[in-house]
Amino acid sequence: MRIKRNKYDIIVELICLIALIGTSVYLGINWNRIPEEVPMHYNVMGDINRWGQKGELLFRFFITWIMYIGLTVIECFPGIWNTGVTVTKENKERVYRILKSMLGTIKLLTVIIFVFLMINAIMTKELSAWFTPVSLVLVFGSIIFSVIKVVKAK
Repeated sequence: MRIKRNKYDIIVELICLIALIGTSVYLGINWNRIPEEVPMHYNVMGDINRWGQKGELLFRFFITWIMYIGLTVIECFPGIWNTGVTVTKENKERVYRILKSMLGTIKLLTVIIFVFLMINAIMTKELSAWFTPVSLVLVFGSIIFSVIKVVKAK
């Protein structure tokens, strides 16, 4: 089954690509200006609790691209998604449309969170205490919202 792209899907892809390509360009242009030691891990309150070499930013950068590409590929194969409900001819399009939007939202949040972490690391800043709870609420909130919509759509 192929799910047609809607405006939301297109906007999500554009934002993800702008963030990823922008980060790629920024890292390429400014690599020599990035400090040799940058924050690599933060505790739940946003305090830096591990420093690392700036080369570790590349690992974070490539992981972000891999997650983006992986979620993009998964979006193309709705048959492998675990819907959580029985999919029938009548509800198939609604259920898969909701799940495609959920995957797009998770992809967008993943890219934004990882890009934000890279920017903070480059600037050698601590995170705000709100970062972790807001990130968790956004990710799990979007999943819960979508699951509720799927259950109602069945």
